[in-house]
Amino acid sequence: MVTKPEQFSELHRKNMEAALKLAQMSIENSQRIMALQVDVAKKLFQDSVASAKALTSAKDPQQAIALRTQYAQDTAQQMMETARQIAEIGNASRTEFSHMLTEQLASGSKDLMATFQSFFGSLPGSNSNVLETMQQAMATANEAFEQIAKASSAAFSSAAAAPAKKKK
Repeated sequence: MVTKPEQFSELHRKNMEAALKLAQMSIENSQRIMALQVDVAKKLFQDSVASAKALTSAKDPQQAIALRTQYAQDTAQQMMETARQIAEIGNASRTEFSHMLTEQLASGSKDLMATFQSFFGSLPGSNSNVLETMQQAMATANEAFEQIAKASSAAFSSAAAAPAKKKK
């Protein structure tokens, strides 16, 4: 089995597809966050206009203070809800990215190993120790990545659960 330039081209094509998918995911999430921010800005503007109108009809200073307090509480609540939604989008993005990266590394390392096996197998007087060493290095790298992915997933889960516990 001879290594062909097409094998390397195929690896490159798969990596480019993964990069494009990641870029598309990033664009979509950015658009979702921007749309959320625009909606919040519109709502806050409308609320501030309504609050200003209500303040002009306040009969006494206590009523004006109560209206301002209510407006401030409503605004803070909307901002907290928006922050929660943005955090959810971020957490979903990180999870999807981690999953995609894990898949890419798993399939990419298999493809890379197959290409290297083919390449080293076609060399005259090929040394099996070189291929074995490379396989061990790839396996070690994959195991390390899996541990990092598990640790980061656990950290993201803990971070996402912390605000939910505070709400209760």
